[in-house]
Amino acid sequence: MATAASTGILLESGTNELEIIELYIDEKSGYRGYFGINVAKVIELVGMPPMVNKPPNAASFVRGVFNHRGKVITLIDLAVWLGRNRQDDGRPIIIITEFNNITSAFLVSGVTRIHRCNWENIKPIDTFMQNYCEAITSTIMLEGRTVLMIDLERIIGELDPRFATPHRQEGIGDRAVSESVAAIIKYPLKVLHADDSGLVRKITKQFLEEQNEFMVTSVTDGMEAWGYLEGLKKRATEQNASITDLLDVVLSDIEMPRMDGYHLCQRIKSDPMFEALPVVLFSSLITDKLRHKGQAVRADAQFSKPNLAELSNQLKEIVATQRLKKGQGN
Repeated sequence: MATAASTGILLESGTNELEIIELYIDEKSGYRGYFGINVAKVIELVGMPPMVNKPPNAASFVRGVFNHRGKVITLIDLAVWLGRNRQDDGRPIIIITEFNNITSAFLVSGVTRIHRCNWENIKPIDTFMQNYCEAITSTIMLEGRTVLMIDLERIIGELDPRFATPHRQEGIGDRAVSESVAAIIKYPLKVLHADDSGLVRKITKQFLEEQNEFMVTSVTDGMEAWGYLEGLKKRATEQNASITDLLDVVLSDIEMPRMDGYHLCQRIKSDPMFEALPVVLFSSLITDKLRHKGQAVRADAQFSKPNLAELSNQLKEIVATQRLKKGQGN
């Protein structure tokens, strides 16, 4: 079956657009529920494999594992994970994905089409809905239907908690920065962190601030980050200061309602007052196949979730490099 890549439906980076595969689950009650996932995470759509074997003690929502092009992939029954009673008509669709550097597959009733959308039209769910529906990150209206955006990362996190949230890899990431870097940077480094996941914001802030080397301001999406930066611009103008006197680096997720990380990065790099401000993308979408998108919007670095191992040192290196370029060392 065709995917976005094979049909030529490709997006330029920084337009604040994304492509959504709209899928559905038919329930035995006759109800059809519509859900969406980002095309950037999808590798391929295929039919049901001829042989799927369920490992012992696997989670209830794991249908089993199957061999696809020489690779063993875990097949997750999306209906079971969502608590839905799917009507098994014998012709389901398998969506093969790649994110967090993991290849997985999801069993659904079918797929309608690919939609080209703007992040401004994707609405984050409110606090009330978050309390009883952790599986959904946001909603969007498509052709008169309310489509629920699924938190695929949460599903993978339930299989292995290491992939659910950022974490420190034991024994890695604690090395001292180079002497040249240590001589240039002044602590604490001021970080603006944008991520729509409250848990990710909390863990990242704790991780970076634990050694008193960083001071992190957390915001929920790119639009809130841009508003914060506009406020800094006003302060810098009033104080006749540089933006980098007030903020050292922007750390941003990519997938966020209202304004994504690519568009935020492009805005920053297109503004003469902000362009020297380093921007680091920290997302499950950082893969070899998608790295060019961050390069297109001039991101200074890109790191894949959930590994925080090298993030602290790399942020220091990036800030030091920026200061050397601007002649601000020492």
